[in-house]
Amino acid sequence: MTHAVTLLLGVHAHQPVGNFPEVIEDAHQRCYKPFLETLHAYPDFRFAAHFSGWLLDWLRERHPADMELLAQMVKRGQVELFSSGDTEPVLAAIPHRDRVGQLKTLNDKLTTWTDVKPTGAWLTERVWESAVVPALAETGIRYVTVDDYHFFCTGKSADELDGYFSTEEDGTRLDLFPISEALRYRLPFSPAHEVIAYLESLADRNQSAAIYFDDIEKFGIWPETYDWVYNRGWLKALIEGVLASPKIRTGTYADFHANNATRGIVYLPTTSYSEMNEWTLPMPAAGIYSSFLAAEKAAGRGDLHRPFLRGGIWRNFLTRYPEANWMHKRMQGLSARLGEIANPPQALVDDLYRAQANDAYWHGLFGGLYLPHLRRAVWNNIVALEAELDALHVRPAMASVDLDFDGKAETIAHTTALQVVIRNDGLAAAHELSSYPLMHNFGDTLRRYHEHYHDRIAHGPSEHHGEGIASAHDIIRFKHPISVEDIVPDALPRALWLDKLDGEALVDYLQTEGALSFARPHISKTYSLDASTVTVTWQLNGLAGRRFETALNLAMPSCDGFLGHYTLADGHIPGGFGQDLHLPAATSLSLDDGVLAGRLTLQTSLAGEIHGQPHQTVSQSEAGFEKIMQAVELRLGWTIPDDCHTLQLQLNIEPSRP
Repeated sequence: MTHAVTLLLGVHAHQPVGNFPEVIEDAHQRCYKPFLETLHAYPDFRFAAHFSGWLLDWLRERHPADMELLAQMVKRGQVELFSSGDTEPVLAAIPHRDRVGQLKTLNDKLTTWTDVKPTGAWLTERVWESAVVPALAETGIRYVTVDDYHFFCTGKSADELDGYFSTEEDGTRLDLFPISEALRYRLPFSPAHEVIAYLESLADRNQSAAIYFDDIEKFGIWPETYDWVYNRGWLKALIEGVLASPKIRTGTYADFHANNATRGIVYLPTTSYSEMNEWTLPMPAAGIYSSFLAAEKAAGRGDLHRPFLRGGIWRNFLTRYPEANWMHKRMQGLSARLGEIANPPQALVDDLYRAQANDAYWHGLFGGLYLPHLRRAVWNNIVALEAELDALHVRPAMASVDLDFDGKAETIAHTTALQVVIRNDGLAAAHELSSYPLMHNFGDTLRRYHEHYHDRIAHGPSEHHGEGIASAHDIIRFKHPISVEDIVPDALPRALWLDKLDGEALVDYLQTEGALSFARPHISKTYSLDASTVTVTWQLNGLAGRRFETALNLAMPSCDGFLGHYTLADGHIPGGFGQDLHLPAATSLSLDDGVLAGRLTLQTSLAGEIHGQPHQTVSQSEAGFEKIMQAVELRLGWTIPDDCHTLQLQLNIEPSRP
């Protein structure tokens, strides 16, 4: 009798909270819809699917007929739906109570929709820490999928990874399916007949399961995949070839789990998929790590040694990027406040869960932290939740705490309209400026970093040769022209009210007894808040004739789009945020943002020179290397008129006038 291997094929569908509707719609038309329509026509092809809760809600509201195809496949036993945290958080990065709440939210959503309770869960970015086991088990999850790489790190060989294994945390059991990297790199990039031949070879070796679970976006969104998978018939060829082969059968994880025993106990290290372990490292460590792996591979030792060369872990993103860490610690603080309320309003819980969506907290091959609209969505929810909590329980108007554990205390001052956060790091600059009415943090910027992939820019565009299509991991494309100057890292954070004297950055401010007061030789600096206005006052002593400057990096949602522009006092519009601005002598300037529906107005006590320009970073997208506008950089400069001068700058934030 011919032995058949069970293909456990799973696909994971996710769109970040706050992603542009047109992007999600495009993903549906090019990927989710044709994938579901194709699979619906083959009821004997069984598989698993995970749709993050936020995306599932969006699709069910806008494309009910398409999503009904998925529900029908679940009800006829063709599809097993996996759960996860509802907004796709990295479970290891949020508190236990929120892990349980997020999992229950999507569990209940799926059960209500399909009458089938999920028993499997997708781990966001396959980030494994054993601390997540209790929350998964508590919510009825019996198994999850992680990479075979996780198992290799324990000393397991590929031949041993046939079926599922078991682990425990404090006596609580959870079963683990190892995803095959060999399949991840074949689907959908290799020709269908090659994939089928590979699966049949597993059957010939008496393997019981071929385990695949990866992003559905590879089946239509990644470069060249829509034409390859649908127009050129790759997906149909794969399905029909699998169904025709006596050596391959399809199944759900639930059925395989019910009908097969565990392969034994295993304890996995804290890790994710192997590529993530490189992405989490800063330069130059990432470059050293990548070169070392490449050298081992070239010497024929790559697969043998790679499990023992693990690189970083997901949480390293919080040390790599202070912007992500600040966002994360703000989220954690609000989660703790919300946790003190018995039966909190659901709207507040929803705000918190949306603020925990993973995408804006990290950066790998594409997007993530580098996309301002994703960070903005997190901050929208953080600021909204904080305002709602303040309405329920008033907090002190000012506090000093090292919230982000960097060894430098932050002074947090707020009114009912805004909040400013100044870190005692020598800069006396604001790292957060949040407007509660606008639900926006104007300090939500990103400095330029040296990324591991920047070194590939000098190589120029690449071409793929041979059958199949290239993986996005291997393609070099350029959406925008990139120069060497575009990727020079920033020495200082992109904060607000960063000061210079005669062109030299001032980094030696010391916080004085007044919590919002700072001083250095010849200069004292004080912040004050009144309703929706921040006033910064500098006392400049013995500096007549010297050049003093301050810079504000302002996160403006319109970025370089047509809805954002500068406005002068006389109503004249000199240009948009994406254009350079030069005012030789001005005392006021407004920034109008149609996306935000808000206006910022600056007023100075002394006419000065104002320069404005877009602050851009360079990162990768599916379309190639691109420049992304992160902030409006405003530089205001004055020649100090006398030896005892008081300089004042006011910034008022208000909703746009109808």
